[in-house]
Amino acid sequence: MAIKTLGEVAQYINGRAFKPTEWEETGRPIIRIQNLTDTSQVYNRTTKIFEERYLVKDGDLLFAWSASLGAHIWHGEDGWLNQHIFKVLPNKETNKMYLYYYLIHIVDQLYAKTHGSGMVHITLKPFKETPVYLPSLYEQQRIVDRIESLFAKLDEAKEKAQAVVDGFEARKAAILHKAFTGELTAKWRQENGIPSNCWKEVCFDEVATIKSNLVDPKEYQDFPHIAPDNIEKKTGVLLEYRTIKEDKVKSGKHRFYAGQILYSKIRPYLSKVVIADFDGLCSADMYPIEAKKNTKYLWYYMLSDEFLQQASSAGSRSVLPKINQKELSVLKVKMTSPDEQKQIVDILDLLFIKEQQAKKTAEAVLDQIEAMKKSILARAFRGGLGTNDPAEESAVELLKQVL
Repeated sequence: MAIKTLGEVAQYINGRAFKPTEWEETGRPIIRIQNLTDTSQVYNRTTKIFEERYLVKDGDLLFAWSASLGAHIWHGEDGWLNQHIFKVLPNKETNKMYLYYYLIHIVDQLYAKTHGSGMVHITLKPFKETPVYLPSLYEQQRIVDRIESLFAKLDEAKEKAQAVVDGFEARKAAILHKAFTGELTAKWRQENGIPSNCWKEVCFDEVATIKSNLVDPKEYQDFPHIAPDNIEKKTGVLLEYRTIKEDKVKSGKHRFYAGQILYSKIRPYLSKVVIADFDGLCSADMYPIEAKKNTKYLWYYMLSDEFLQQASSAGSRSVLPKINQKELSVLKVKMTSPDEQKQIVDILDLLFIKEQQAKKTAEAVLDQIEAMKKSILARAFRGGLGTNDPAEESAVELLKQVL
């Protein structure tokens, strides 16, 4: 394997400095760094014609050498190369995709050679002096094939993991819908000889008491202070919070007790609802609520889309940004027997533990994908992917090792 420099394995053509006066709404796109790092960014365009050296075609290798250093393969319509980007033209001994992956592999090394603050950049001389390990063209292609095979599996895993994360809310909403239409407990009712007509709708104030007890916060300096911002939307999860003293609270707050439900009354945040497991003070923009029967059953119902839709449309003609106590009191709650309520809570607890575990696992996979790709590149360019051995290990086993 030969040791070359980046300057020896390719030619680097810097982009053109386009002036704002040359920007148009039609014509070929002017490819800027932001268009490489974020494909949703709007293009500046131009109908003017420039030197062929600045023309970028589908499949060209580009390297951004300022601000966000990185290698990119251009996939899109023909465009004009903006300044701060090299068009990379590998020589006949260098596989374009091998060089692309190698540049990705050494980007941290290139960052160490940058100058400036804020919008850092690497100049051409230290860039071209950077060493590159160059095996035969045949071996370069084998390495590229191996990398792309593994990356394809990682991309597939990423797509599946992202689908799990993105679908979490929809799955949770569907489970809650099944719970409060009796579908989740249909088998249980059948096994216990309980009729399905025991469901009924009642007003909220029949199953809960809405508390309103403002107190002076100066007497509760070490108490937890809960506001709508401390509760995650639609999940019932309490986020980090501080004490009354730490938040420097001066205005009156509601006193709440462990076991009560805290509910945001602000219309854009009506899906923020949590069961408190400690005493504290909550924002005047919240209601402490005490369930008359099964607290967790009521809490789950308040997390459902059905309850949220009711709350969102309550007092729709009102100009107030909050749902008032009277409006909340008359919202409908679906109720069933105490035994079935307990059964529903038990099932939901189990299902949501599984759903949360699946979501956390998927998020962990997403967090690891880029690190795994870096690890694969590191192994590839030190000969650790087994590319010299036709009987190389399976990709699945390799991924397990990287993990």
